[in-house]
Amino acid sequence: MSTYSYSFTGTDTGNRHFFYRVIGYLLLSLSGAQLLTTVVSFSLADKAFWSFLLSACITAIAGSMLVVRSGGVVQLKKRYLFLLTTLCWLTICVFSALPLYLSIPGLSITDAWFETVSAITTTGSTVLSGLDTMPKGVLFWRALLQWIGGIGIIVMAIAILPALKIGGMKLFKTESSDISEKILPRSSSLSAYILLVYLSISAAAALSYAIGGMSWFDAITHAMTSAATGGFANYDASFGYFNDKPWLLWLASLWMLLAALPFVLFVGMAKGDKWALLRDPQVKAFLAVVLAVTLMLTLYQIHHHDRPWLDALTHTLFNVVSVITTCGYASEDYSLWGSMAVVLFFYLTFSGGCSGSTSGGLKIFRTQLAGYLLLKQLNLLIHPNAIWTQKYGSKKVDDALLGAVLAFAFVYFATIAILALVLSMFNLDFVTAITGAATAVSNVGPGLGDIIGPAGNFASLPDGAKWSLTLGMLLGRLEILTMLLLFTPMYWRY
Repeated sequence: MSTYSYSFTGTDTGNRHFFYRVIGYLLLSLSGAQLLTTVVSFSLADKAFWSFLLSACITAIAGSMLVVRSGGVVQLKKRYLFLLTTLCWLTICVFSALPLYLSIPGLSITDAWFETVSAITTTGSTVLSGLDTMPKGVLFWRALLQWIGGIGIIVMAIAILPALKIGGMKLFKTESSDISEKILPRSSSLSAYILLVYLSISAAAALSYAIGGMSWFDAITHAMTSAATGGFANYDASFGYFNDKPWLLWLASLWMLLAALPFVLFVGMAKGDKWALLRDPQVKAFLAVVLAVTLMLTLYQIHHHDRPWLDALTHTLFNVVSVITTCGYASEDYSLWGSMAVVLFFYLTFSGGCSGSTSGGLKIFRTQLAGYLLLKQLNLLIHPNAIWTQKYGSKKVDDALLGAVLAFAFVYFATIAILALVLSMFNLDFVTAITGAATAVSNVGPGLGDIIGPAGNFASLPDGAKWSLTLGMLLGRLEILTMLLLFTPMYWRY
């Protein structure tokens, strides 16, 4: 097969066919996941397996048709990777919603779309209730979608695209603004090691949960959502269903923390750099925030609520880690802990974990760089003629990077503000609107208040609000600019 090069235009058939190929392969992979769920559902005597089998057939047919229509190997311009990334995510969400719509009686298209987007983006917000009696196939599919969304789709894209002569690492960078050093020379090698890390965390979490007292089904599904920092649970009480086994909360806290650390640093440790994690300034800052907030809220509960210290520490650590890693599990309604807890959890909603992990949010390194810029400006006020060299770990940080971080932070908070305004148009109260917007863009899961707080869900929201929130979830998962760029005239002009 000959290799030829194109630059993509709206009428360029060759490049359009290349888009068909990439999306087609992703749909074929998704149909495999649906077949796996069919097998699980059938083995558990779950009648919903017919819905998954039908969905797998539809998805496989659609994927095969796209692959058949695809052309040869194409060299794309980097700018069109943003469009390809967005189309891949939207297509996967559409076909992933099919099993939910077919298997849950009375579920509307809006709710099926909301639940699916929430799963794929690892947000963890849900419109479903009665999870305790939900078909096992549905519960497994929700968990599997979060596991795929955590990193699976990204790894598949990195593995597929190099084989098609298009830099897979470029696609990875459009989805995740990771500034960690590239340890391995080939993006395919890096993706293989990242996948191995992800599988290791998932398997270890499942084994520990099973040993800790969960059924194997619960252990596997919760391991997938823990590793993905997604937060879907199999029970309406979320992880609080296991409060009678507090050691499970400690185990979950550990796995959520590990999943929120840069995966590339785990690869570095495997390659011989044993102290890669401890030297990283982002990791140190992240762990320091977790420790500080956990201690503050633990002491607050002991002092104001006379709560036993071990019980207070267990639930505080679990919920703090869950929110800051954007996992979204809840062991209890932490909004009842007091005003200080509500404010701190609201702050944690924006924070997020480390760049290069499965967590969402603003990311710790951006907050650090913004702080460095503030210190630089304060120093320049005192010494206006001084030349300051700012470093982030061992890397020199120039003004261009600092400017880019501030620009992203502005767009991030502006997106939340606009989304909150849109939600208020549906007669949602201030707390529901602002925390709903924040939790969607940050991909956290629960918000605050009586409606969408840790003890509630999103089922009662108007359909328009749900569609608006799914847009916020997608924007947040693709780090806003990837999708936002597509709405600018200059992107399509040249």
